[in-house]
Amino acid sequence: MKLKERTDKILCQLDEEYGTDPLCYLDHENAWQLLIATILSAQCTDARVNIVTKDLFKKYPSIDSFAQASLTELEKDIKSTGFYHNKAKNIIACCQMLRDEYNGEVPEDINKLIRLPGVGRKTANVIRGNVYGIPSIVVDTHVKRISYKLGITKETDPEKIEYDLMKKLPRDHWILWNMHIITLGRTICKAVNPDCEHCFLQEYCPSKNK
Repeated sequence: MKLKERTDKILCQLDEEYGTDPLCYLDHENAWQLLIATILSAQCTDARVNIVTKDLFKKYPSIDSFAQASLTELEKDIKSTGFYHNKAKNIIACCQMLRDEYNGEVPEDINKLIRLPGVGRKTANVIRGNVYGIPSIVVDTHVKRISYKLGITKETDPEKIEYDLMKKLPRDHWILWNMHIITLGRTICKAVNPDCEHCFLQEYCPSKNK
């Protein structure tokens, strides 16, 4: 079976299993909240981030309040997400830039997004896809690992994976790919002990039982 045909069948199976409605696992009410939640999610589970942001966004209800936050106090507020020194520093600097250079608005342009402290292509594409509906591929650990296991890409660098998947996947599935693959990676295709026997993609996976 050729790669395109196999990829199309994989996409159909994912759509059938998980649906085609956009889904974001990070709780948020607006663009800047999602931006901060995504920064916090680095090396941390979405569930933990959602626990932290539930109170965090009440304590800091605006970009300006984060921009003026005490570094040591914010570190305490987000400590349970890990790497809290850098995350707190980046969040404050990011919100200061949003306030001072972007008129308090989270931009949709990827070049403007990646200028923000703590924001790389992954975070930028989360914002572009979930907030602005711009077809974007988010390469997180699940997407990197499972896209390779499925044989859809042979790249290992996240940015190269992103561009490769843009060639291999139809635009209407760029946003869905991340959502579907995260779910698959958390429930079936786990990094440790993947449940190949019960995977609905086993027929199309060259890495089955490997």
